[in-house]
Amino acid sequence: MSTMQPPQVRAMRDTLLLSLYQAMLQDDDIFFVTADFGSPVLDKIRADCPKRFINVGIAEQNLINVSAGLALEGFKVFAYAIAPFITMRCYEQIRVNLALLSKVRSINVNLIGVGAGYSYVVSGPTHQCYEDLTVIRALPNMRIFSPADQVVAASLPAKCLASNGPKYLRLDAQVLPVLYGAAAPDFDLGFYEHKQGEKVCLLATGYMVHTALKVADKLAASGVSVGVIDLFDLCSFSEDQLQSMLASYQGVVTMEEGFRGRGGMDAMMFDYIARRGMDIRMLNIGVEGEYHFELGERNVLHEKVGIGVAAVTEKVGRFMRALPELKSDLLMSTKKLTVKL
Repeated sequence: MSTMQPPQVRAMRDTLLLSLYQAMLQDDDIFFVTADFGSPVLDKIRADCPKRFINVGIAEQNLINVSAGLALEGFKVFAYAIAPFITMRCYEQIRVNLALLSKVRSINVNLIGVGAGYSYVVSGPTHQCYEDLTVIRALPNMRIFSPADQVVAASLPAKCLASNGPKYLRLDAQVLPVLYGAAAPDFDLGFYEHKQGEKVCLLATGYMVHTALKVADKLAASGVSVGVIDLFDLCSFSEDQLQSMLASYQGVVTMEEGFRGRGGMDAMMFDYIARRGMDIRMLNIGVEGEYHFELGERNVLHEKVGIGVAAVTEKVGRFMRALPELKSDLLMSTKKLTVKL
């Protein structure tokens, strides 16, 4: 009989920072820089590694400058702030001092952004973050990790320390259910298949993986089987392996807790499918391109903007029902074109 205990449920940032704390005790080349953003785990880092802990204050632009300078001296740097502030408030600094500089110099800077999507539900759109995937994806040489649970988050420091280059770690601020066991999924793949399905696969990242699994269960109760894939590495996933996994599907549904149709995960997948010449239909699900000022529970807010379980289930159902018609229409169009030629 197994005696393994399930992992203690924690916020993503706590498991990541605990892993980083252990690494800093062993490696004197790791620096931690924060923009006046704390946590109980940070108190341990500051107490036990005081010479490698820097608080630059509420100054995210300087956070990037200091981090880049330390990286140029050969240190491995983790910079920490709230997600919208560490991505958009200091965007030019990220572009020049990280994305551009990493083209000519070897640097290792890892941006930890806490509060992806609607994580900070009671703080409104100033502290919520729907744009980060779009703006960071626009920069060459940047890598994005978007974990769906604390197990993947805890494994990120080791992954970041093992490779140079600037990276963005997109963390949820809330305590989420654990999806993985003690071991994280294969980072060489960059994704993990939770469920196999028939006609359609739900390809989700971050918090939306939890929504995708609930949608899949809801559809399964009515006799409909859909696949679910967690895409946690949005820049360096195995394109060949993902294509092989999607080959049996007629359609793929991208799910992100960010603006739909504005350069995020959906744009990445449109480009990927086109480049690979894949015969597959796509539906992109995300937040409509406007800001909302309502406060409340996350699941309620999600339904209002079209990414809640009920809303997604309805959209996926319509998408699946249309697939045979789409293929039939495409076949008829091809026949008509052949006759004309």
